[in-house]
Amino acid sequence: MARVTGIGGVFLRARDPERSAEWYRKHLGVPMSDGGAITFHRTEAETTTLAPFADDTDYFGEPGRRAMINLRVDDLAGLPARLRGHGVEVLPQTEDSEFGRFGWCVDPEGNRIELWQPAAGM
Repeated sequence: MARVTGIGGVFLRARDPERSAEWYRKHLGVPMSDGGAITFHRTEAETTTLAPFADDTDYFGEPGRRAMINLRVDDLAGLPARLRGHGVEVLPQTEDSEFGRFGWCVDPEGNRIELWQPAAGM
């Protein structure tokens, strides 16, 4: 059965992403990259990313949404179909990249959730 296997990332809207990244570096000791993101590697195949995005990004959906969670899944073809069967709003688009396949659904509060099936070897 298609399911979530972990958290791929947490993405935050920020008025000043560079300042936010610096805050995480300075106050919490998070080794943010110069690009303003960090990927934690628990194992080679299990990573979690924390990244501030520009406040005006449309990647999270509605402008009032401050964060988006990325969930790692094992079957991006099967999970959206199952979610639709349960009445969950699933966005029609998917995206393929070097990192894998991405799709999106929306929780009952209107928060966009990114579903990520990592590329082989990730």
